[in-house]
Amino acid sequence: MDVPKVCSTRITLPLSAGLLCVIAHPLFSQWINYRVPGVPRTADGRVNLTAPTPKSLDGKPDLSGVWESAPEYFYNLANDLKPDDVIMQPSAQALQAEREGKQHQDDPLSRCMPPGVPRINMSTPDAPHPFKIVQTPSLVVLLYETSSNSTFRQVFLDGRPLPKDPQPTWLGYSVGRWEGATLVVETAGFNGLSWTDTAKGHPQTEAAHVTERFTRRDFGHLEIDITIDDAKAYVKPWRAKVPVKLLPDTDLIETYCENEKDQLHKR
Repeated sequence: MDVPKVCSTRITLPLSAGLLCVIAHPLFSQWINYRVPGVPRTADGRVNLTAPTPKSLDGKPDLSGVWESAPEYFYNLANDLKPDDVIMQPSAQALQAEREGKQHQDDPLSRCMPPGVPRINMSTPDAPHPFKIVQTPSLVVLLYETSSNSTFRQVFLDGRPLPKDPQPTWLGYSVGRWEGATLVVETAGFNGLSWTDTAKGHPQTEAAHVTERFTRRDFGHLEIDITIDDAKAYVKPWRAKVPVKLLPDTDLIETYCENEKDQLHKR
């Protein structure tokens, strides 16, 4: 069995090298190649990724599984968009320029903080960041094997509204509803410290409202349609669509980041 590596060096290098320690985790070492019962397979025993979308007991599409996004969106969520699609407020534009000028040394990931929403759903080209969806009629739980620490989100489907005066958090507060075959997740209540993506460093403020639309196209393919509505950072809401693939016959492994073992924190 592989032993997960733990980074213990403070990140003060340029993006290309500085995040290497953060994102270089060996993955999928706990339940590798376990043939999950009930999974549709082809004649040669491989998982049939184009089989029909499974249904839950209540008739809704079943989003359960371990998933991995296309990697380019981790670095730039606006990868497929035109420049006019993402228009930043002057203050946000200055902040992004400052981050690029500092070679992204202030990225919260370098301090073992959570990637934030929606970046937490994204994988990198160097190391996958899979997430697992656990679905019930009243609650969807997302479990994350991130580049910082293992963490989770709860999406409440019981009709409750978003809190009016929440204690700000990295991942916010999430409520969801079904619109046909799509799970719509609304998230707000952020602390304003997270980055929307990595290389571009698109800002996120405490006013952000993120809408994620999860649609499972077939057994092995999911799409997350993301709308960023953050009037303090952007002139208008903007939208990105991220393709996600199923990682069959495997599961998550815990990850922990120890990059805060620097000169200030040594004992």
